[in-house]
Amino acid sequence: MDEHRVIERVLASLEAAAARIERGGPIRPGFFTDAADFIKGFADGCHHRKEEGALFPALEEAGVPREGGPIGVMLREHDEGRQLVRNMRGAAERLAAGDSKAGAEVAANARDYAALLRQHIMKEDRVLFPLADRVIQGAASDALLENFRHVEHEEAGAGIHEKYLALATSLERELQAEDGVS
Repeated sequence: MDEHRVIERVLASLEAAAARIERGGPIRPGFFTDAADFIKGFADGCHHRKEEGALFPALEEAGVPREGGPIGVMLREHDEGRQLVRNMRGAAERLAAGDSKAGAEVAANARDYAALLRQHIMKEDRVLFPLADRVIQGAASDALLENFRHVEHEEAGAGIHEKYLALATSLERELQAEDGVS
């Protein structure tokens, strides 16, 4: 859940940046590609990777079905989020290349992604994670934690949290600086 709090910070920044574009205010198009990098590297590359590679299989092993339950919903939402981020990145690249009409598409995809992830996080915090705490016990719980460590340090890479925490902070500060907030 700690990872969710970092992701929520970036979602708030995306929402603020989308609002700025919609008001016609200045925003660096690279802000959205940087946010997409955060999402791909941290939200998807670390957090969702832990869920898909470790948590969901552990839940299935504990008897939670993939289809017709929370695992299937989470997987569909992960895929939907990936598509929205691809769309946002593509529109941001067009905006950076001078296509002023791409701003509305950037903003729409940023808002849609933030809305999707906010309700996704709420479902995980309130339903999926408490379910996992109930059904994954003892040695299975220890193995799950070890699998999480493996994903974070071996697959995603050492220092992944620090790198993306710094990027989340940088995105927040960029918006605050442009708004005159210190």
